[in-house]
Amino acid sequence: PPHAIPERRPDVEVTSETRRDQALLYRLNGDRNPLHADPGLARRAGFPVPILHGLCTYGIACHAVLKAVCDYDETRMQAFDARFSAPVYPGETIRTEIWVDGATVSYRASVVERGVVVINNGRCVLAS
Repeated sequence: PPHAIPERRPDVEVTSETRRDQALLYRLNGDRNPLHADPGLARRAGFPVPILHGLCTYGIACHAVLKAVCDYDETRMQAFDARFSAPVYPGETIRTEIWVDGATVSYRASVVERGVVVINNGRCVLAS
């Protein structure tokens, strides 16, 4: 079953802006899927514009937890997982909500401009 997000207000929120050209820059990692660069193909696939790579969105959420909870010490992260729930369009702002319960960190990321959850049921296990 997916990790349950707490029903209380988040302990911390981190807001991250994406660049309008971010998907094009992210292609330098080797993912050359045209869905991230070709507007015509994106429209034919049902998107208004090319979408941001899921791994880039995942990295933005991971960075938010790393910054807010781990003070940039990646050795504190033992596990990190989540579910993708919607695409991000380059240039949108991602808000990551974070809940800390001992060694378990829950997180969820949303696009501010559209009010849509893009990563849900996030869980990070901290090293003891």
